[in-house]
Formats: sequence, structure tokens, C-alpha cells
Amino acid sequence: MSAITDPVADLLTRIRNASRAGHEQVEIPGSRLKLEIVKILAQEKFVRGYQFIQDDKQGIIRVFLKYGGKREPVLTNLQRVSKPGLRVYAPADRIPRVMNGMGIAILTTHRGLLPDRECRRQRIGGEVICHVW
Repeated sequence: MSAITDPVADLLTRIRNASRAGHEQVEIPGSRLKLEIVKILAQEKFVRGYQFIQDDKQGIIRVFLKYGGKREPVLTNLQRVSKPGLRVYAPADRIPRVMNGMGIAILTTHRGLLPDRECRRQRIGGEVICHVW
């Protein structure tokens, strides 16, 4: 098994694929950054919840996916913006609006990972990790 070069892209892909396949939950190898991204997805009501499971290695994050009334996924898409080969930064006055406010951008700032709305409120910019809608 080869090492994953972009663990955040792997997290987003696993959630996107499981959601489109109609799974109830998906398990992802744990890390602090991935756990913070999943926490924001839960706070913004894109997923039902999550659970961190300790194991002998890095731990596992179990994400419980959310669906609408006709079993359509709440998460339409997750898109990686800043990649290891091309970082994307946004100053406080130019934080992107995802789908005219229907989606969120997750940014990493000096105050930790924050959704775009919170960055605008606190007037801080940062690296745009991903867009979610």
C-alpha cells in the first residue's frame, strides 16, 4: 500500500463516494486536521455526526452521512481548493462565497480551521482548504 500524498483530498473523496453510493457511514484514517474538517461538516449540518475511534495507530474517524426525505444526499459535492502543489490563500476581504451562500468554504487560519462565515465575521483570511455544497 502506498502513502497518501494528500490526506485531505482522500478524506473528501471517501465522503463524496460514500454519499453518492448511499452508505450510512464511512470510515477514514484519523488525523487532527481531518477531525477538524469533519467537525465543521457536522456543525454546518452537512453530516449527521462523527465518532473518533481509538486504535493502536492514528485512530479512525467514522462519519455518519445525512440524506434528505427522498434519500438524496445532503452533500452534493466536496471540492479540494488548495492542493499540496498549489496553495490557495484568501485575504479577509476576498473569502469566496460558495454557491451564493448555499455552501461553505473551509479555511485554515491562525485561529484554526473555520468556516467562511466565521472568517468574515472575525475579519481573518487564510488558506482555502475546500468548498462544500
